[in-house]
Amino acid sequence: MQSAAALLSRRPHRPAPTVTLGDPEIALRLGRVHELCGAARYTLALSLAARLGGPLVWITLQDSAEFISPDAIADHITPGHVLFVEAAKRDMLLWTMEEALRDGHAPVVVGDMTAAPTMVRIRRLHLAAEAGCGAGAFHPLALLLTPGEGGAPGIETRWSLEPAHHNGAGHWTLSRLRARMAPPRNWLMTFGPSGLAPCAPSPTSSSALPDKEEYTTLGPKEQPNVA
Repeated sequence: MQSAAALLSRRPHRPAPTVTLGDPEIALRLGRVHELCGAARYTLALSLAARLGGPLVWITLQDSAEFISPDAIADHITPGHVLFVEAAKRDMLLWTMEEALRDGHAPVVVGDMTAAPTMVRIRRLHLAAEAGCGAGAFHPLALLLTPGEGGAPGIETRWSLEPAHHNGAGHWTLSRLRARMAPPRNWLMTFGPSGLAPCAPSPTSSSALPDKEEYTTLGPKEQPNVA
């Protein structure tokens, strides 16, 4: 329990560090566990990793039917900065993720899951990420990749990225499905000079929802070869 002196400290409150994607509303708190789902969840995970830099620890199952091509990685982050780990079982994947987070020397740790973990396992990941904030050089960001619409319990936030190429090549719909302190919301995203970011709304548009706005892209960029 905190002492009265600590609770009544005059030191200013410091907001928790976050990583964002071109909009303060698209913010993921470091030192916590976040869930990424949707057909383009790999693109979203690599875009977040690109903002924080390497090394990136990417943990997957040995018998996984999905994988990332080196070309897709190179569009976001130097492949030499990525450490791939294959786990024989889901329990081993989660244990490896805990250890990487607790170490605190990788800014991003990704667990590529075939199904959502239990509340107990996610709580353990939160504790490991919090421990890593003081143990290593970084405040580690824990990303759980889950199929479909996700559904992991106890996560800090849940985000979905889906292709929206009907709006033009290289467009995606980013959805904030769950957050402790923010309502659900959608953004139309594309790649600009700083990476994945919301499209710039047209000056003639007055609607607030991304799927009803007119957009202009932020700048040309070669698109990754993942969904």
